Amino acid sequence: MKKSLAAAFACLALTGCLGYRIGPAKPNYLKDIHTLAVPTFDNKTLLPRIEVLVTGTVIKQFQQDGTYKIADGDKADATLKGEISRISRSPARSVVGNVLATSEFNLTMHVKYKLVGPDGKPLGPSGDVVGTTSFFVSSSSTVGNQQVLGDVTTDERQALPLAAEELAKRLVTQLSEGW
Repeated sequence: MKKSLAAAFACLALTGCLGYRIGPAKPNYLKDIHTLAVPTFDNKTLLPRIEVLVTGTVIKQFQQDGTYKIADGDKADATLKGEISRISRSPARSVVGNVLATSEFNLTMHVKYKLVGPDGKPLGPSGDVVGTTSFFVSSSSTVGNQQVLGDVTTDERQALPLAAEELAKRLVTQLSEGW
């Protein structure tokens, strides 16, 4: 009696553990995908050469995550196709005493992606991912009574890798964990 009661208790206690797995927790529709090809993303923005930065950052993030191995297109189980659709900046903070001059900007990068199989058919729903960061305008100087800010374009260009890194983390999380 005591043995059967202990066995029943053990079965009930362990039933909650059946859904757990050790290792990658991929979405169910990607369970057979082990290698990915990541060709250079398409660039639909006006920023030149940004596609190489974003694609390289995504590949590095996949390598750090380890859920999928990166392979050539003909040897991969699936191909990740991406399109950099928009990069925008918006003012976040103005200069003290001059509300028309901005000292800090928010930078947002949008990428649309889809995962396709070797036959070219989509393996799941396409998705959108966003990476954000903020940056300060550097090297301000005063000319007369007016404060003149530095080069916004240069400061934005230096902030792009940070936005790309956050975007890559979110993209890899969506494909490796499903959320």
